[in-house]
Amino acid sequence: MFILQNYAIAVIFCVITMLCWGSWANTQKLAGKRWRFELFYWDYVIGVLIASLIFAFTMGSLGDHGRGFLDDLAQASPANLGSALLGGVIFNAANILLVAAIALAGMAVAFPVGIGMALVIGVVVNYIAQPEGQPIMLFGGVALIASAIILDAMAYRRLPGQGTSRGALGLILAVLCGILMGFFYRFVAAAMSPEFTEMEPEKLSPYTAMVLFALGIFLSNFVFNTAIMLKPFKGEPIAPAEYFRGTRQDHLWGAVGGMIWAVGMMFSIIAFGVAGPAISYGLGQGATMVAALWGVFVWKEFKEAPKDTDPLIALMFIGYVLGLALIIAAGMQ
Repeated sequence: MFILQNYAIAVIFCVITMLCWGSWANTQKLAGKRWRFELFYWDYVIGVLIASLIFAFTMGSLGDHGRGFLDDLAQASPANLGSALLGGVIFNAANILLVAAIALAGMAVAFPVGIGMALVIGVVVNYIAQPEGQPIMLFGGVALIASAIILDAMAYRRLPGQGTSRGALGLILAVLCGILMGFFYRFVAAAMSPEFTEMEPEKLSPYTAMVLFALGIFLSNFVFNTAIMLKPFKGEPIAPAEYFRGTRQDHLWGAVGGMIWAVGMMFSIIAFGVAGPAISYGLGQGATMVAALWGVFVWKEFKEAPKDTDPLIALMFIGYVLGLALIIAAGMQ
């Protein structure tokens, strides 16, 4: 299988993760208002699963290191398979809340609050489980990003209509998403061998872990997303048959969104072998800044905010950039 052995390249992989995780949600907006996010999400999940299988039978089955995908799957213990699967279930619950929060409050709010919280929680949880990196720099970076989250919330309060039940619900869902999202990566990381050059018996390669993780998302979607369709956060209930009335373009955007996100996840857990889980996860969740850039400058989600909101948004971006820089530096010590 393909592995990394250089920290600088691992950082590049994490930056690609950040770009993918911060950009996939644009496909939800491109799908249009007619195609509800609950329907979009079915194709998103299918896209994640397809991408994971492509990675498993290509990068995960070629090369001289580690174990090929099918051999790795055959030797894995049920506990490790279950841990990666559970990571997918937890992620799916969190991500459905995120997609709902985007629909209600916009990318510039849902991502910084939800995924920003997930970054803080996830870095702490993963560092406790596997301490790698200089702790002062690592947690200093986390503190700066936490400050950026607060600034984003302050900016959001200045938007017209933010006090409505729709806006408040979006913010609440983003917070709940962040709490759940902070824990999913730990279950995936726990299932994988900490060393990819000399694989531990019964542990998973990143490619096998990704397939089980994607399978957990897919299977749990029949419970989570079906429940949201029948009792949605916004709008009228949706009959499952509506999914089959979508156009090719409707389905395409969801699948593309899922595949973009899957590339980010795959690159993150490949980098895990060099950078460690706390740094890999923390850098990837810099996606909050990328998503905020899309929301502010492309989708103009703060265009109706008072002019004195601009300094808050600028400080938010500065906090994210400095925080991410410290997280990168923490792995160089």
